[in-house]
Amino acid sequence: MTVGELSEGQILRGILDRLPPSTAPVGPGDDAAVLAVPDGRVVATTDTLVHGPDFRLAWSQPFDLGFKAAAVNLSDVAAMGARPIALLVALAMPDATPVSFVRGFADGLAAACAELAPGCAVEGGDLTVSDTLTIAVTALGSLDGREPVRRSGARAGDGVYVIGELGEAARGLEVLFRRFTDAEGAPVPVDPALLDSAEARALSRQLRPRPPIAEALEAAASGATAMMDVSDGLVLDATRLADTSDVTIAFDSATLGDDPGLALDGGEDHGFLVTFPADAVPLGRRVGTVEPRGAEAVTVDGRAWTGRGGWDPYRDWDAGRG
Repeated sequence: MTVGELSEGQILRGILDRLPPSTAPVGPGDDAAVLAVPDGRVVATTDTLVHGPDFRLAWSQPFDLGFKAAAVNLSDVAAMGARPIALLVALAMPDATPVSFVRGFADGLAAACAELAPGCAVEGGDLTVSDTLTIAVTALGSLDGREPVRRSGARAGDGVYVIGELGEAARGLEVLFRRFTDAEGAPVPVDPALLDSAEARALSRQLRPRPPIAEALEAAASGATAMMDVSDGLVLDATRLADTSDVTIAFDSATLGDDPGLALDGGEDHGFLVTFPADAVPLGRRVGTVEPRGAEAVTVDGRAWTGRGGWDPYRDWDAGRG
């Protein structure tokens, strides 16, 4: 059965039946949800995943897509030091989309919320028809009385830390393009039997990222001066933080694992780049120092980085990576 054979109400019911019951004052079913936010302030973010540049159905199971769509938004909320409280999910699907896809996608959403941000739930969204499968998620969070942790707070003398992994998701993407494409470069389904344990782990990190949400919230409570989600590559995201804070981020390549280039240029791990002052108790592993602004926003071992520099959808779409 495909979505084109059902009404919007039937599709929606099939989604809601797979999600935990809402605990909001007004959840799914009205024109809008009503959420209880004790802090009085709401952190909001949105992200869109489009078939082609952002995912390939030949590589991603519906559950994985639901999990990833939730995870990347939960990560952005947590990067502000906010506790995720709700997701709003919009799906634009071709008529021929199997109903089983929608059910698996909903299961992935529910699993991501339960694992990464207990208490967060899908509280509404939208369904429509499109020639291209498109997923748009809005995430909302509560600051719980704290001030937001912004990109602009890093100061010279702060330590630079990473919470989470670097490079594994990019390694997984390399596995997909190297091992699971045909002679013309088109994606083909993944055969798990062909993967060794390292490849399977990297592929899992690419298709189903697990941002350390709880640790990010702990970092905010521990005095982080600046924080952001690392989604487009460490160098590119650190450049954004450095420019906003008017500082230089100086990385030490010896702290970046067995493949510093992949750690610096790869993306989609959805860990957190955090700066802590000297008197704080930091989380994560130290990877560098915040210095007064120099000629470069980011340096690696004292020099400008000459690698690829991360993922920019407008620059890199022709390269077919996403």
